[in-house]
Amino acid sequence: MWNLRFSVILFSIAIAAIGAPGRQESNNEIAAFNEKFRQLIAGADHPGMLALWANDGVDLMPGEAPLIGKDAIGEWLKQIEASSPGSKVLREELQFYSIRRSGDWASEWATEHQIVQPRGKPAIEGYGKMALMLHRDSHGAWKIQQEMWNDSPKP
Repeated sequence: MWNLRFSVILFSIAIAAIGAPGRQESNNEIAAFNEKFRQLIAGADHPGMLALWANDGVDLMPGEAPLIGKDAIGEWLKQIEASSPGSKVLREELQFYSIRRSGDWASEWATEHQIVQPRGKPAIEGYGKMALMLHRDSHGAWKIQQEMWNDSPKP
């Protein structure tokens, strides 16, 4: 009897460590999404970044009014581009944590370290934190439903 209980406990622990069927696959999809997100930021690919957003997504940037909807987010990206033409992202590091899934919804948070080189000016180094809420659309693609950034001190 003890061996049977012990076997059931070990089996339960193993299943919990592996996760529910499909969970690891979805977490891999989210990890791939996160890497694409990082690459698009690093390349200052604003059209590519905008494509990651849900049409009714909400972006909560520090010190700014909420950006509600893909059109508003797109306009904000255009303003960023216009205000600093020729800027290059020299480094974009994102470390994601705590991916949590429930059906077609997922949440996670990340730390960020970024170095941007404006044209003709000294490089700007920044650190931040981000929270993302993702939703899988009807085509199976993960999209940003909500994003919130804020600054962090240098570690």
